[in-house]
Order: sequence, then structure tokens, then C-alpha cells
Amino acid sequence: MTSPPPAQAGTRQSKRRNSPTRPVHIAPQRARAFSCPQWHTGQMLAAFSVAPSGTGPAGGPSAEASVHDAVAAAVRIVRESGLPNSTDAMFTTLEGEWDEVMDVIRRATEAVGQYGSRVSLVLKADIRPGHTGELTGKVERLEKALGDLDEYSGHA
Repeated sequence: MTSPPPAQAGTRQSKRRNSPTRPVHIAPQRARAFSCPQWHTGQMLAAFSVAPSGTGPAGGPSAEASVHDAVAAAVRIVRESGLPNSTDAMFTTLEGEWDEVMDVIRRATEAVGQYGSRVSLVLKADIRPGHTGELTGKVERLEKALGDLDEYSGHA
């Protein structure tokens, strides 16, 4: 039996079960979208939720520690960062430059990791170079649109 030919540049090997190994083309335009420097230098909003699961590591908080204790540790890091932020029942949202926002999220995730052997992280980002104040600006524009809608429909 012969081995398959090595992958060429711009391809990767398929790892599907029960199928012959074959090269899979990676579209170069997709790769460029993630390496574009402007995405790493602009302002962004990032909403994230982080929670522990499993048992805590040795030397970590006691087994009686609750999920809200872990979340409090994460939110404390966000608030101490000095970045504009907001916390609601589901997510903590913060605003800033890519590197500083991702650093805060990394540190918050590490803090939660002290409360369990696994960590679940949900992250949603709005990367919009050249725009600041969007943490409150988006909500203000929505409220204005709702007010305009009420005036138009006669429900004011």
C-alpha cells in the first residue's frame, strides 16, 4: 500500500474518518481576513460569559465555592482593568483596543479556572476600527429609534 502524497502549500490534509486522505484547499481570501492588521488596532466591544465546571484544582478555592464566586472573580478583573464595561445577567461587555480587551478576557478566564478543572467561555465581539463610545452609543441609538417609532405610530 502506498502512502498519500504530502500536502502542497495552500492545502491541508482531510482528517475525516473512513475516507481516503486527500488535500483540502484553503481559500486564501479567508485567511487574509483574519491576518489584516486593522482588526488588531481598532476599537472593539466584546461580550463574554465565563463559568467553571468540574472540581477545582489542588490549592484552589474550596469545594463549597459557588459559580457566582468564580464569576465575581472575573468581573473584579474586568472592573479593575479601567476599560469601559457593563455587566448584566448573561454577559460582561467591555470596550477598548483589541490587545487590551483580549488580555482582560484572558485574565478573567484564568481567574475562573481556579474554581474548576474546566472553563466554559462564550465570546462575541464587534470589531469596529475608528469608533469609540459604542458601549453606550449603540443603546442610545436604539432608544432614539424606539422613540421615533413611537412618535410615528402615535404611541408616544
